[in-house]
Amino acid sequence: MTTAKKIEFTGSSGHKLAARLDMPAEPRALALFAHCFTCSKDIFAAARIAEGLTARGIAVLRFDFTGLGSSEGEFANTNFTSNVQDLVAAANHMRQTLSAPTILIGHSLGGAAVLAAAPQIAEAKAVVTIGAPSQAQHVLHNFKGSLDEIGAKGSATVTLAGRQFVIAKQFLDDVASHNFLDGVARMNKALLVCHAPRDEVVGIDNATAIFVAARHSKSFLSLDTADHLLRKREDAIYVADVIAAWVSRYLPQSTPQEDVLSPGLVEVRETRAGPLAQVVRAGRHRIAAGEPVSVGGDDAGPSPYDLLLAALGACSSMTMRLYADRKNISADRFTVRLTHQRVHAEDCADCETKKGDVGEISKEITIDGDISDADRQRLFEIAEKCPVHRTLTNEIKIRSKLIPSV
Repeated sequence: MTTAKKIEFTGSSGHKLAARLDMPAEPRALALFAHCFTCSKDIFAAARIAEGLTARGIAVLRFDFTGLGSSEGEFANTNFTSNVQDLVAAANHMRQTLSAPTILIGHSLGGAAVLAAAPQIAEAKAVVTIGAPSQAQHVLHNFKGSLDEIGAKGSATVTLAGRQFVIAKQFLDDVASHNFLDGVARMNKALLVCHAPRDEVVGIDNATAIFVAARHSKSFLSLDTADHLLRKREDAIYVADVIAAWVSRYLPQSTPQEDVLSPGLVEVRETRAGPLAQVVRAGRHRIAAGEPVSVGGDDAGPSPYDLLLAALGACSSMTMRLYADRKNISADRFTVRLTHQRVHAEDCADCETKKGDVGEISKEITIDGDISDADRQRLFEIAEKCPVHRTLTNEIKIRSKLIPSV
Protein backbone atom coordinates (compact mmCIF):
# COMPACT_ATOMS: atom_id res chain seq x y z
CA MET A 1 0.00 0.00 0.00
CA THR A 2 1.26 3.47 -0.84
CA THR A 3 1.36 5.98 2.02
CA ALA A 4 1.75 9.76 1.92
CA LYS A 5 3.47 11.59 4.74
CA LYS A 6 3.94 15.29 5.39
CA ILE A 7 7.41 16.04 6.68
CA GLU A 8 9.64 19.01 7.40
CA PHE A 9 13.38 19.48 7.14
CA THR A 10 15.76 22.39 7.53
CA GLY A 11 16.66 24.15 4.30
CA SER A 12 19.93 25.78 3.33
CA SER A 13 19.06 29.07 5.04
CA GLY A 14 17.83 27.50 8.27
CA HIS A 15 14.11 27.72 7.48
CA LYS A 16 11.71 24.80 7.81
CA LEU A 17 10.78 23.44 4.40
CA ALA A 18 7.50 21.60 3.84
CA ALA A 19 7.72 18.30 2.00
CA ARG A 20 5.62 15.32 1.05
CA LEU A 21 6.92 11.77 0.91
CA ASP A 22 4.96 9.29 -1.21
CA MET A 23 6.14 5.85 -0.13
CA PRO A 24 5.22 2.45 -1.61
CA ALA A 25 5.07 -0.55 0.71
CA GLU A 26 8.34 -2.00 -0.61
CA PRO A 27 10.37 0.88 -2.17
CA ARG A 28 13.11 -0.18 -4.56
CA ALA A 29 14.50 3.33 -4.93
CA LEU A 30 14.00 6.94 -3.80
CA ALA A 31 13.50 9.95 -6.04
CA LEU A 32 13.85 13.65 -5.21
CA PHE A 33 11.60 16.01 -7.21
CA ALA A 34 12.22 19.75 -7.77
CA HIS A 35 9.26 21.86 -8.92
CA CYS A 36 9.17 24.71 -11.43
CA PHE A 37 9.93 28.39 -10.77
CA THR A 38 7.47 29.95 -8.25
CA CYS A 39 5.41 26.71 -8.29
CA SER A 40 4.94 24.30 -5.38
CA LYS A 41 5.32 20.61 -4.64
CA ASP A 42 1.57 20.18 -5.18
CA ILE A 43 1.47 21.32 -8.81
CA PHE A 44 -0.38 18.76 -10.92
CA ALA A 45 2.64 17.54 -12.88
CA ALA A 46 4.62 16.87 -9.69
CA ALA A 47 1.71 15.06 -8.04
CA ARG A 48 0.96 12.89 -11.07
CA ILE A 49 4.58 11.95 -11.69
CA ALA A 50 4.99 11.05 -8.01
CA GLU A 51 1.88 8.88 -8.19
CA GLY A 52 3.15 7.11 -11.29
CA LEU A 53 6.52 6.36 -9.75
CA THR A 54 5.19 5.13 -6.40
CA ALA A 55 2.88 2.76 -8.26
CA ARG A 56 6.07 1.18 -9.64
CA GLY A 57 7.86 0.91 -6.33
CA ILE A 58 9.77 4.21 -6.37
CA ALA A 59 9.33 6.53 -3.38
CA VAL A 60 9.22 10.27 -4.14
CA LEU A 61 10.07 13.24 -1.93
CA ARG A 62 8.86 16.61 -3.25
CA PHE A 63 9.18 19.83 -1.31
CA ASP A 64 8.51 23.56 -1.48
CA PHE A 65 11.63 25.67 -1.98
CA THR A 66 12.32 28.37 0.62
CA GLY A 67 9.65 31.08 0.52
CA LEU A 68 7.21 29.08 -1.61
CA GLY A 69 4.15 26.95 -0.87
CA SER A 70 4.06 25.91 2.79
CA SER A 71 7.78 26.44 3.42
CA GLU A 72 9.16 29.18 5.64
CA GLY A 73 11.32 32.07 4.48
CA GLU A 74 11.01 35.04 2.15
CA PHE A 75 11.08 34.39 -1.57
CA ALA A 76 12.79 37.76 -2.14
CA ASN A 77 15.85 36.46 -0.26
CA THR A 78 16.18 33.32 -2.39
CA ASN A 79 17.91 32.67 -5.68
CA PHE A 80 19.07 29.83 -7.92
CA THR A 81 21.98 29.05 -5.60
CA SER A 82 19.67 28.71 -2.60
CA ASN A 83 17.41 26.40 -4.63
CA VAL A 84 20.37 24.15 -5.39
CA GLN A 85 21.38 24.21 -1.73
CA ASP A 86 17.81 23.36 -0.69
CA LEU A 87 17.97 20.34 -2.99
CA VAL A 88 21.22 19.21 -1.39
CA ALA A 89 19.64 19.73 2.05
CA ALA A 90 16.67 17.60 0.99
CA ALA A 91 19.03 14.85 -0.18
CA ASN A 92 20.88 15.05 3.14
CA HIS A 93 17.60 14.69 5.03
CA MET A 94 16.68 11.64 2.95
CA ARG A 95 20.14 10.16 3.54
CA GLN A 96 19.79 10.59 7.32
CA THR A 97 16.19 9.40 7.69
CA LEU A 98 15.68 6.92 4.83
CA SER A 99 18.46 6.59 2.29
CA ALA A 100 19.93 8.98 -0.25
CA PRO A 101 17.98 9.58 -3.46
CA THR A 102 19.08 7.55 -6.46
CA ILE A 103 16.88 9.54 -8.87
CA LEU A 104 16.74 13.34 -9.29
CA ILE A 105 13.81 14.84 -11.22
CA GLY A 106 13.40 18.54 -11.99
CA HIS A 107 10.67 20.48 -13.80
CA SER A 108 11.52 23.74 -15.60
CA LEU A 109 13.95 25.76 -13.42
CA GLY A 110 13.79 22.83 -11.01
CA GLY A 111 15.36 20.80 -13.83
CA ALA A 112 18.25 23.24 -14.02
CA ALA A 113 18.58 23.03 -10.23
CA VAL A 114 18.86 19.23 -10.20
CA LEU A 115 21.54 19.40 -12.91
CA ALA A 116 23.48 21.85 -10.75
CA ALA A 117 22.94 19.79 -7.58
CA ALA A 118 23.62 16.37 -9.12
CA PRO A 119 27.43 16.44 -8.70
CA GLN A 120 26.88 17.04 -4.96
CA ILE A 121 24.61 14.00 -4.53
CA ALA A 122 26.94 11.10 -5.12
CA GLU A 123 24.36 8.35 -4.63
CA ALA A 124 22.12 9.62 -7.46
CA LYS A 125 22.32 7.29 -10.46
CA ALA A 126 19.82 8.96 -12.81
CA VAL A 127 18.71 12.54 -13.51
CA VAL A 128 15.52 13.60 -15.33
CA THR A 129 14.79 17.12 -16.59
CA ILE A 130 11.37 18.24 -17.82
CA GLY A 131 11.22 21.45 -19.86
CA ALA A 132 14.44 22.66 -18.26
CA PRO A 133 16.42 25.73 -19.40
CA SER A 134 20.09 25.29 -20.25
CA GLN A 135 20.98 28.47 -18.36
CA ALA A 136 19.60 29.66 -15.04
CA GLN A 137 19.26 33.22 -16.34
CA HIS A 138 16.65 32.01 -18.85
CA VAL A 139 14.13 32.58 -16.05
CA LEU A 140 14.61 36.34 -16.43
CA HIS A 141 12.25 36.40 -19.40
CA ASN A 142 9.38 36.05 -16.89
CA PHE A 143 9.90 39.64 -15.71
CA LYS A 144 11.99 41.29 -18.42
CA GLY A 145 9.76 44.37 -18.27
CA SER A 146 10.90 44.96 -14.69
CA LEU A 147 14.64 44.43 -15.11
CA ASP A 148 15.47 48.14 -15.32
CA GLU A 149 13.44 48.86 -12.17
CA ILE A 150 15.12 46.00 -10.31
CA GLY A 151 18.54 47.26 -11.36
CA ALA A 152 17.76 50.84 -10.35
CA LYS A 153 15.84 50.27 -7.11
CA GLY A 154 17.32 46.96 -5.99
CA SER A 155 14.02 45.11 -6.24
CA ALA A 156 10.58 45.15 -7.85
CA THR A 157 7.24 43.40 -7.43
CA VAL A 158 6.35 41.28 -10.44
CA THR A 159 3.25 39.26 -11.24
CA LEU A 160 3.79 35.63 -12.22
CA ALA A 161 0.87 33.28 -12.93
CA GLY A 162 -1.50 35.69 -11.19
CA ARG A 163 0.61 35.96 -8.01
CA GLN A 164 2.96 38.73 -6.90
CA PHE A 165 6.61 38.12 -6.03
CA VAL A 166 9.41 40.45 -5.01
CA ILE A 167 12.46 39.96 -7.22
CA ALA A 168 15.70 41.42 -5.85
CA LYS A 169 18.82 42.43 -7.74
CA GLN A 170 20.78 39.71 -5.99
CA PHE A 171 18.56 37.19 -7.81
CA LEU A 172 19.56 38.64 -11.19
CA ASP A 173 23.23 38.63 -10.27
CA ASP A 174 23.03 35.06 -9.01
CA VAL A 175 21.39 33.49 -12.08
CA ALA A 176 23.81 35.35 -14.35
CA SER A 177 26.77 33.79 -12.54
CA HIS A 178 25.73 30.16 -13.05
CA ASN A 179 26.91 27.83 -15.81
CA PHE A 180 25.89 24.38 -14.65
CA LEU A 181 26.39 22.80 -18.11
CA ASP A 182 30.09 22.39 -17.34
CA GLY A 183 29.14 20.11 -14.47
CA VAL A 184 26.67 18.12 -16.58
CA ALA A 185 29.51 16.58 -18.58
CA ARG A 186 31.22 15.45 -15.36
CA MET A 187 28.27 14.32 -13.24
CA ASN A 188 28.64 10.66 -14.32
CA LYS A 189 24.92 9.91 -14.10
CA ALA A 190 22.36 8.72 -16.62
CA LEU A 191 20.32 11.61 -18.03
CA LEU A 192 16.81 11.75 -19.52
CA VAL A 193 15.93 15.09 -21.14
CA CYS A 194 12.15 15.54 -21.56
CA HIS A 195 11.04 18.53 -23.63
CA ALA A 196 8.16 19.62 -25.86
CA PRO A 197 9.27 20.88 -29.29
CA ARG A 198 6.57 23.57 -29.09
CA ASP A 199 7.34 24.67 -25.54
CA GLU A 200 6.72 28.44 -25.65
CA VAL A 201 8.22 29.10 -22.21
CA VAL A 202 11.52 27.23 -22.54
CA GLY A 203 12.48 26.65 -26.17
CA ILE A 204 13.60 23.28 -27.49
CA ASP A 205 17.10 24.69 -28.11
CA ASN A 206 17.61 24.46 -24.33
CA ALA A 207 17.06 20.71 -24.45
CA THR A 208 19.58 20.48 -27.28
CA ALA A 209 22.21 22.33 -25.26
CA ILE A 210 21.69 20.11 -22.20
CA PHE A 211 21.74 16.92 -24.28
CA VAL A 212 24.92 17.90 -26.13
CA ALA A 213 26.68 18.88 -22.89
CA ALA A 214 25.96 15.49 -21.28
CA ARG A 215 27.91 12.32 -21.84
CA HIS A 216 26.39 8.89 -22.22
CA SER A 217 24.23 7.40 -20.94
CA LYS A 218 21.73 10.00 -22.11
CA SER A 219 18.26 9.85 -23.64
CA PHE A 220 15.75 12.33 -25.07
CA LEU A 221 11.96 12.19 -24.76
CA SER A 222 9.84 14.40 -27.02
CA LEU A 223 6.68 15.62 -25.28
CA ASP A 224 5.07 16.47 -28.62
CA THR A 225 2.21 18.96 -28.09
CA ALA A 226 2.45 19.17 -24.28
CA ASP A 227 2.56 22.62 -22.73
CA HIS A 228 5.35 23.73 -20.41
CA LEU A 229 3.47 22.97 -17.17
CA LEU A 230 2.03 19.64 -18.38
CA ARG A 231 -1.47 20.89 -17.63
CA LYS A 232 -3.12 18.08 -19.59
CA ARG A 233 -3.52 14.99 -17.50
CA GLU A 234 -2.53 12.66 -20.35
CA ASP A 235 0.78 14.52 -20.80
CA ALA A 236 1.71 14.16 -17.12
CA ILE A 237 0.73 10.49 -17.22
CA TYR A 238 2.92 9.95 -20.27
CA VAL A 239 5.94 11.52 -18.58
CA ALA A 240 5.42 9.48 -15.42
CA ASP A 241 5.13 6.22 -17.34
CA VAL A 242 8.23 6.85 -19.43
CA ILE A 243 10.34 7.94 -16.45
CA ALA A 244 9.33 4.83 -14.51
CA ALA A 245 10.28 2.57 -17.42
CA TRP A 246 13.50 4.43 -18.31
CA VAL A 247 14.88 4.64 -14.80
CA SER A 248 14.49 0.90 -14.20
CA ARG A 249 17.59 0.32 -16.35
CA TYR A 250 19.70 2.23 -13.85
CA LEU A 251 18.33 0.75 -10.62
CA PRO A 252 19.41 -2.44 -8.85
CA GLN A 253 17.77 -5.45 -10.43
CA SER A 254 15.88 -6.49 -7.34
CA THR A 255 12.25 -7.45 -7.51
CA PRO A 256 10.21 -5.74 -4.83
CA GLN A 257 7.42 -7.57 -3.08
CA GLU A 258 4.31 -6.84 -5.07
CA ASP A 259 1.78 -4.74 -3.21
CA VAL A 260 -1.18 -7.10 -3.44
CA LEU A 261 -4.41 -6.87 -1.47
CA SER A 262 -6.04 -9.93 0.03
CA PRO A 263 -8.69 -11.66 -2.14
CA GLY A 264 -12.06 -9.98 -1.77
CA LEU A 265 -10.62 -6.73 -0.37
CA VAL A 266 -11.01 -3.52 -2.39
CA GLU A 267 -9.32 -0.25 -1.47
CA VAL A 268 -10.20 3.18 -2.84
CA ARG A 269 -7.77 6.02 -2.16
CA GLU A 270 -7.57 9.63 -3.26
CA THR A 271 -4.64 10.33 -5.58
CA ARG A 272 -4.70 14.10 -4.91
CA ALA A 273 -3.50 14.44 -8.50
CA GLY A 274 -6.75 16.10 -9.58
CA PRO A 275 -10.24 16.96 -8.33
CA LEU A 276 -12.06 13.81 -7.14
CA ALA A 277 -9.41 11.51 -8.70
CA GLN A 278 -9.19 8.07 -7.05
CA VAL A 279 -7.23 4.87 -7.47
CA VAL A 280 -9.10 1.60 -6.92
CA ARG A 281 -7.05 -1.43 -5.89
CA ALA A 282 -8.24 -5.02 -5.99
CA GLY A 283 -5.67 -7.77 -5.59
CA ARG A 284 -2.73 -6.71 -7.78
CA HIS A 285 -4.94 -4.59 -10.06
CA ARG A 286 -5.30 -0.82 -10.13
CA ILE A 287 -8.18 1.10 -11.70
CA ALA A 288 -8.53 4.87 -11.96
CA ALA A 289 -11.82 6.43 -10.87
CA GLY A 290 -13.13 9.97 -11.03
CA GLU A 291 -15.97 12.16 -12.19
CA PRO A 292 -16.51 14.11 -15.41
CA VAL A 293 -15.66 17.79 -15.60
CA SER A 294 -19.36 18.66 -15.60
CA VAL A 295 -19.68 17.60 -11.93
CA GLY A 296 -16.38 18.97 -10.66
CA GLY A 297 -13.90 16.24 -11.58
CA ASP A 298 -11.27 16.01 -14.29
CA ASP A 299 -12.42 12.76 -15.92
CA ALA A 300 -9.53 10.85 -14.28
CA GLY A 301 -11.39 7.57 -14.73
CA PRO A 302 -14.81 5.91 -14.70
CA SER A 303 -17.29 7.40 -12.25
CA PRO A 304 -18.60 5.39 -9.26
CA TYR A 305 -21.78 4.57 -11.17
CA ASP A 306 -19.72 3.59 -14.22
CA LEU A 307 -17.83 1.13 -12.02
CA LEU A 308 -21.09 -0.18 -10.57
CA LEU A 309 -22.46 -0.79 -14.06
CA ALA A 310 -19.15 -2.36 -15.07
CA ALA A 311 -19.40 -4.82 -12.17
CA LEU A 312 -22.92 -5.82 -13.17
CA GLY A 313 -22.06 -6.09 -16.85
CA ALA A 314 -18.90 -8.13 -16.21
CA CYS A 315 -20.74 -10.48 -13.87
CA SER A 316 -23.58 -10.94 -16.38
CA SER A 317 -21.17 -11.74 -19.21
CA MET A 318 -19.06 -14.12 -17.10
CA THR A 319 -22.13 -15.96 -15.84
CA MET A 320 -23.38 -16.51 -19.40
CA ARG A 321 -19.95 -17.75 -20.50
CA LEU A 322 -19.69 -20.24 -17.64
CA TYR A 323 -23.16 -21.57 -18.41
CA ALA A 324 -22.54 -21.75 -22.17
CA ASP A 325 -19.29 -23.68 -21.69
CA ARG A 326 -20.88 -26.07 -19.25
CA LYS A 327 -23.85 -26.73 -21.54
CA ASN A 328 -21.74 -26.82 -24.76
CA ILE A 329 -23.60 -23.84 -26.24
CA SER A 330 -21.38 -22.39 -28.99
CA ALA A 331 -21.96 -18.69 -28.29
CA ASP A 332 -19.13 -16.61 -29.79
CA ARG A 333 -19.22 -13.47 -27.69
CA PHE A 334 -21.37 -11.66 -25.14
CA THR A 335 -21.78 -7.87 -25.03
CA VAL A 336 -23.59 -6.08 -22.22
CA ARG A 337 -24.42 -2.37 -22.42
CA LEU A 338 -25.78 -0.63 -19.34
CA THR A 339 -27.07 2.78 -18.26
CA HIS A 340 -28.26 4.17 -14.95
CA GLN A 341 -30.77 6.89 -14.17
CA ARG A 342 -33.05 8.15 -11.42
CA VAL A 343 -36.78 7.98 -12.15
CA HIS A 344 -39.87 9.03 -10.24
CA ALA A 345 -41.26 6.12 -8.27
CA GLU A 346 -44.78 6.95 -9.44
CA ASP A 347 -43.63 6.42 -13.04
CA CYS A 348 -42.31 2.92 -12.26
CA ALA A 349 -45.23 0.50 -12.48
CA ASP A 350 -43.33 -2.54 -11.17
CA CYS A 351 -41.48 -0.77 -8.31
CA GLU A 352 -42.41 -1.44 -4.70
CA THR A 353 -41.46 2.12 -3.74
CA LYS A 354 -44.21 4.57 -4.63
CA LYS A 355 -42.75 7.86 -3.38
CA GLY A 356 -39.63 9.79 -4.28
CA ASP A 357 -37.04 8.53 -6.76
CA VAL A 358 -35.73 5.06 -7.52
CA GLY A 359 -32.62 3.96 -9.34
CA GLU A 360 -33.17 2.27 -12.70
CA ILE A 361 -30.50 0.28 -14.54
CA SER A 362 -31.11 -0.60 -18.17
CA LYS A 363 -29.18 -3.61 -19.45
CA GLU A 364 -28.98 -4.64 -23.11
CA ILE A 365 -27.41 -8.00 -23.94
CA THR A 366 -26.12 -9.11 -27.32
CA ILE A 367 -25.21 -12.76 -27.89
CA ASP A 368 -23.13 -13.42 -31.02
CA GLY A 369 -22.97 -16.88 -32.56
CA ASP A 370 -25.02 -19.41 -34.49
CA ILE A 371 -27.17 -20.75 -31.66
CA SER A 372 -30.86 -21.55 -31.30
CA ASP A 373 -33.41 -19.05 -30.10
CA ALA A 374 -34.05 -21.31 -27.10
CA ASP A 375 -30.37 -21.27 -26.11
CA ARG A 376 -30.20 -17.53 -26.63
CA GLN A 377 -33.22 -16.99 -24.37
CA ARG A 378 -31.81 -19.35 -21.73
CA LEU A 379 -28.50 -17.48 -21.66
CA PHE A 380 -30.37 -14.21 -21.30
CA GLU A 381 -32.25 -15.60 -18.31
CA ILE A 382 -29.03 -16.90 -16.76
CA ALA A 383 -27.52 -13.38 -16.97
CA GLU A 384 -30.31 -12.15 -14.70
CA LYS A 385 -29.15 -14.62 -12.04
CA CYS A 386 -25.54 -13.48 -11.85
CA PRO A 387 -24.31 -12.82 -8.26
CA VAL A 388 -23.96 -9.05 -8.68
CA HIS A 389 -27.47 -8.79 -10.16
CA ARG A 390 -28.84 -10.71 -7.18
CA THR A 391 -26.87 -8.55 -4.74
CA LEU A 392 -28.28 -5.35 -6.24
CA THR A 393 -31.87 -6.60 -6.30
CA ASN A 394 -31.89 -8.26 -2.85
CA GLU A 395 -31.70 -6.55 0.53
CA ILE A 396 -28.15 -5.53 1.38
CA LYS A 397 -26.66 -4.02 4.52
CA ILE A 398 -23.61 -1.75 4.41
CA ARG A 399 -21.78 -1.64 7.72
CA SER A 400 -19.25 1.21 7.99
CA LYS A 401 -16.49 1.76 10.55
CA LEU A 402 -14.18 4.76 11.02
CA ILE A 403 -10.51 3.72 11.22
CA PRO A 404 -7.93 6.14 12.70
CA SER A 405 -5.36 7.33 10.14
CA VAL A 406 -1.78 6.18 10.51
